Amino acid sequence: MNYLWHILVMINIYIILALSFNLVAGYTGLLSLCHAAFYGIGAYATTLLMMKAGWGFFPSLLAAILLTGVLSLIIAVPSLRLRGDYFVLATLGFQIIVFTILYNWVSLTRGPYGIPGIPIPKVFGVEVNTVFRYFLFSGVIAGFCSLLLWMLKTSPFGRVLKAIREDEIAAAALGKNVSGLKVTAFAIAAGFAAVPGALFAGYMRYIDPTSFTLMESVFIIAIIIIGGAGNFIGPVVGAAFMVLLPEALRFLHIPDAIAANMRQIIYGLLLIILMRYRPQGLFGEYGFE
Repeated sequence: MNYLWHILVMINIYIILALSFNLVAGYTGLLSLCHAAFYGIGAYATTLLMMKAGWGFFPSLLAAILLTGVLSLIIAVPSLRLRGDYFVLATLGFQIIVFTILYNWVSLTRGPYGIPGIPIPKVFGVEVNTVFRYFLFSGVIAGFCSLLLWMLKTSPFGRVLKAIREDEIAAAALGKNVSGLKVTAFAIAAGFAAVPGALFAGYMRYIDPTSFTLMESVFIIAIIIIGGAGNFIGPVVGAAFMVLLPEALRFLHIPDAIAANMRQIIYGLLLIILMRYRPQGLFGEYGFE
């Protein structure tokens, strides 16, 4: 039964990641390649504050959210002046810089050795020390984050972001501060990405830079492309599908050496088919064309 709870914990983590990325890609129309960097910053910031400063999980998480949001401005402020492919390349550079820092700043992050023995989160003094408890814990946090993102989506702020996505010039002509709104959306999405980073660190009790690579950013983009962008159901379905697919291959008794390659082939075929015939994904409203 723990196997099932483990899968559900990972789905909860990726739902928050997908919904937060959807705020940038689906509502604002900005394709970013550095979402895994914010995911990693959240994981490391929470971990280091818990282990070195002796803070609890929730104070560390709040500080990690603020730190990630502030650091996102380093890439958001200069890069959001760029358009199209130039913006994508700028976020790619930021992703590589963050990974390089995490990998080489051994005195702080332990680099490739990783950080083991991460403290277990506590809620009202009770340790979340079983997989089932962590499923409930991550589910409550995922639900709360989803509610906040839903409120953003249905607010005037969310509607303005969609207007910017559809016609940036028209939005500016109506007096909207397009650059400021883009920076705000980017920072909010980065802050939300820190939450699954903290959940991942507390669940695995070990982190290293290889969990937050460029390929992880590509994986998050694939969730949005397959599930769909611009609404709520698409990212949730995409997260569940992308987490469950490799687990489904286990039941086909495919050898591990082949299953990993088969999973990548399936992902690639799905992306090709969807981009050709349904660019808005399975349940999305906005298509990456």
